[in-house]
Amino acid sequence: MRRAVALRFQAALGTAAIAAAIGVVLPAIQASAAAGSATGYATSNGGTTGGAGGQTVRATTGTAIHAALCSRASSSTPITIQVEGTINHGNTSKVSGTSCNTADGLIELKQISNVTIIGVGNGAVFDQLGIHIREASNIIIQNVTVRNVKKSGSPISNGGDAISMESGVRNIWVDHVTLEASGGESEGFDGLFDMKDNTQYVTLSYSILRNSGRGGLIGSSESDLSNGFITFHHNLYENIDSRTPLLRGGIAHIYNNSYVNLHESGINSRAGGRAKVENNYFKDSKDVLGAFYTSEAGYWQVGGNIFDNVTWSSPGSENNPAGPNPVSNTSVSIPYSYSLDGAGCVPAIVGQTAGANKGLQVSNGNCTPQTPTPTTPTPSATPTPSTTPTSGGTNLSIGAGSDGSSKADGTSYGNVRDGNLSTYWSPVGSTGDISIKWSSAKTVSRIIIREASGSAGAIGSWQVTNGGTGAVLASGSGAGAITFAPTSLSKITFKITGSTGTPRVAEFETYAG
Repeated sequence: MRRAVALRFQAALGTAAIAAAIGVVLPAIQASAAAGSATGYATSNGGTTGGAGGQTVRATTGTAIHAALCSRASSSTPITIQVEGTINHGNTSKVSGTSCNTADGLIELKQISNVTIIGVGNGAVFDQLGIHIREASNIIIQNVTVRNVKKSGSPISNGGDAISMESGVRNIWVDHVTLEASGGESEGFDGLFDMKDNTQYVTLSYSILRNSGRGGLIGSSESDLSNGFITFHHNLYENIDSRTPLLRGGIAHIYNNSYVNLHESGINSRAGGRAKVENNYFKDSKDVLGAFYTSEAGYWQVGGNIFDNVTWSSPGSENNPAGPNPVSNTSVSIPYSYSLDGAGCVPAIVGQTAGANKGLQVSNGNCTPQTPTPTTPTPSATPTPSTTPTSGGTNLSIGAGSDGSSKADGTSYGNVRDGNLSTYWSPVGSTGDISIKWSSAKTVSRIIIREASGSAGAIGSWQVTNGGTGAVLASGSGAGAITFAPTSLSKITFKITGSTGTPRVAEFETYAG
């Protein structure tokens, strides 16, 4: 990041406190759930409930957080950790145990599930200390501040990311947090909210991301296309250079966010990524939507956004701004229900609700703050990180049969049900059909079509039909999650009737609900 970035940031790093006192972990009789419940894509794939139904403990140091994780009966035993005070390098050490895998110098949520971390009392501040989620599932992080995490200089933590996720991560809800830095890469900082290496079903809501060179990314490179199904809503991005977010492949739903002073670019959809961008407010910014710094473009569906004093660059070989008059170039189907605030009131409602220590208020769907009723949802089965994520129960395609129209050389019908995103079926030409079949009837109401790496966005129009009767169950365009009325059938067919290039179906997942 250029040195000029630092001159835009006025916040100075304070000296990290070095108090070594270890916070007390206090068991509670009854579990305390996070306020409200998950929204967006975090509600898919069985839902995100965090530590609901488990013990509640209190921690005032990073070591105490690790100790709470390690004290559980197993790595999936539900737990809610209430955090208060400043968490820093001086009070965060590795703790060992059979139910955890922690490390010094960062909060490590690795190879675990069913955890809530929530700031309470006078607030929780992770000072120069990042939160790293790896090979984990069903995690809630709520009402905390993470600031000034560095990848170079001293002290360093979490590769310079405030919150990062990687390696088979599933079902994460990050809500009412404040993520901030004091400069860009040249000052030692990296991203505020990064997802890579097969991270899926994540929601970031009612949060503040500010004073950083990089807001965050989905996919670490043009070949890291296994991430997606991410929701961003009611967040404030302020004084950011770029990546709000950077999307490489996958699907993102971006609505009711407020963007102020984006200096270089904003929502950057690349490598076949598909973003639904609706009812956001962009102000005093540049190139807030498009495909930037790449020749591998992505796609967007837009509606209801307000562009207030936004400037746009001229198109070039590696820059494809969506403006000055953004129009949709794809269609994205959203599988969950949500309420849209009008874009005109987004700066006000986000200003009242977003960030830590705001009382966990949310919008009522009509631009008015309200305090959600605390909920204690029933935990679903623990999602298991894998290369083939499921949604809403068991993937009925595993162990089934498959057939279809003529297949291209080197591809196989069976590749769409092998749980491997790197193998695929491809038709001869730009259209064709692929089917899943069973020896006895199954009730199916939802499918997910996943495209192979490098071909995201190729599938255009399609129909889903009952393979036995030929009845059309659903029609639309673009890969992803598709729902329809529950139907008993022994064969279901996905017919590709239009595409851009050669479609490649990596997985054809089928679900009862």
